[in-house]
Amino acid sequence: MSATPPIRVLVVDDHTMVRRGLATFLKIFPDLILTGEAESGEAAIRICAELSPPPDVVLMDMMMPGMDGATATQAIRQAYPAVHVIALTSFKEESLVKSALQAGATGYLLKDVSADELAQAIRAAHAGRSTLSPEATQALVNAISRPPPPGLDLTAREREVLALMVQGYNNNEVAAALIVSPSTIKSHVSTILSKLGVASRTEAVALAVRHKIVT
Repeated sequence: MSATPPIRVLVVDDHTMVRRGLATFLKIFPDLILTGEAESGEAAIRICAELSPPPDVVLMDMMMPGMDGATATQAIRQAYPAVHVIALTSFKEESLVKSALQAGATGYLLKDVSADELAQAIRAAHAGRSTLSPEATQALVNAISRPPPPGLDLTAREREVLALMVQGYNNNEVAAALIVSPSTIKSHVSTILSKLGVASRTEAVALAVRHKIVT
C-alpha cells in the first residue's frame, strides 16, 4: 500500500524572512511539503495556476502591497475550490477576520501560533475543517453580539421620508414632494420614530445623520 502523499503548501507573504521561516517549519513535519512561495496576492494566483496540481493549502498573509490577502483568497477559492486557504497574519481586527472568512478562508491564525498548532491547522484545512485563533473567534463573537445599526428595518418609502426630514422638510412639504396626503406622511413619521427608538423628529434626524441611514 502506498503512503499518503504529503500535504502541498504554498506560502504567501511579502516578507522574505517570514516565508523562509515558514519554509523551515514545514521541513519539520514529514506529512507537509513546501510547494511554492509568493510575495504578493497576484503572485499567489499565478503560482496556483502554474502548479499542477495546485497546492492543497495556502498560508495567506492578509496585509500585503497591491492585492491584499482577502482578494487573493477569493480569487484562488473561485478558481480552485479544492484549495484551502488559511489566513496567517499579525492582525486580529474584526474587519480582517470577517473579510478573510467571507472570501473563503478555511482558517484564521496569528503568526505567533506554535509550529504544532499550525501543522494541525494545515491538516484540518486539508480535511475541510476550520481552525480559528482565540482572537479571531472573539472577534466573530463580538460582531454577532453587537446590536445591528439603526434603520435596517426601514422600508424604502420610510427612507425617502426620512431623507426629506433630514433636509428640513415638514410633513406637508414631504407630502407634496412625494405626492401623498399629509396624513400618510404623519403615519410614516410615527413609524420611523418607533423603529429608530426616538421620541422626536429632531432625534430621528440626528440619528439618521450620525449613522448615515440615508444619503
